[in-house]
Amino acid sequence: MVDRKRTSVTGRGGKEARRRLEEAVAGLKGRVQFDVPLRAYTSFRVGGPADVLVEPADVNDLVRVVRQAAEQKVPIFVLGGTNLLVRDKGIRGIVISLGRLRAIKEEPGSVLYAEAGVGMPTLIGYAIRRSLKGLEWAAGIPGTVGGCVVMNAGTKLGEMKDVVKAVRMVTPMGAVKEYDGRAITFGYRRAKLPAGVVAGVWLQLAPGVRQEMEQTVKDYLRYRRETQPLTLPSAGCVFKNPPHDSAGRIVEAAGLKGARVGDAEVSSKHANFIVNRGHASAKDVLTLIRRIRREVFQKTGVKLELELKLVGQA
Repeated sequence: MVDRKRTSVTGRGGKEARRRLEEAVAGLKGRVQFDVPLRAYTSFRVGGPADVLVEPADVNDLVRVVRQAAEQKVPIFVLGGTNLLVRDKGIRGIVISLGRLRAIKEEPGSVLYAEAGVGMPTLIGYAIRRSLKGLEWAAGIPGTVGGCVVMNAGTKLGEMKDVVKAVRMVTPMGAVKEYDGRAITFGYRRAKLPAGVVAGVWLQLAPGVRQEMEQTVKDYLRYRRETQPLTLPSAGCVFKNPPHDSAGRIVEAAGLKGARVGDAEVSSKHANFIVNRGHASAKDVLTLIRRIRREVFQKTGVKLELELKLVGQA
């Protein structure tokens, strides 16, 4: 389905750019929208427009748009995960949302295959119902499976790298390839993956006791609700933890809990979260980040590094 009601993309590159965009998304079965604001597609509820937003209907549809974008030399960006801030002028080219790739399949040996658009809460529930343990650490993470692989999402209980058996990817030229998890280098909130788009992931889990897993998830969700601002839009932790310390503790010690620019605010629950109180812009968030980094460095000498990923045009 193609939504052509909004067409201001023509003004960001002329008729030739528009023609290439239309060729790149021609014939897709999934939803195609031109010049659509991305705030509804990010956990922060912040973000300018995408030239084109594509929601592929399935992996074949994903292959098609990747191939056609390569042929037309149109850049693509894949939404996923929660640690993302889209700047106010949005993203040029094609933005892909994998929200329709939601299949989950149990395979022999306590393995689950999940397409990249499966939400982590959905996947955890699926695993628990089949008495498969290994994902309880992700309780409360709102991102997708694909995004969690790319960011090597994790909590104090575990990380994505602990369970990735293999990854299915669509290469930049539109070929489907599978990569053994042991060949992927995982780091702190990142994974060094081959170029392309994550289409699905095989997860190596283990037999477990359903009641015990349900209790672990329940306990950890309660802990997260008590210590993190889960009821307000955010992008998760903003800064990486320095060695042997906590970014949240450092920001709080600098007296910045509750600091605010526009509707962007340092959470009063957890100082490593910036929350959107309603109508925050990316500019508000970035101005607040610069203030935090400046004051923390002035008061403590610590240079905070961003965990948050910044994309798009300012």
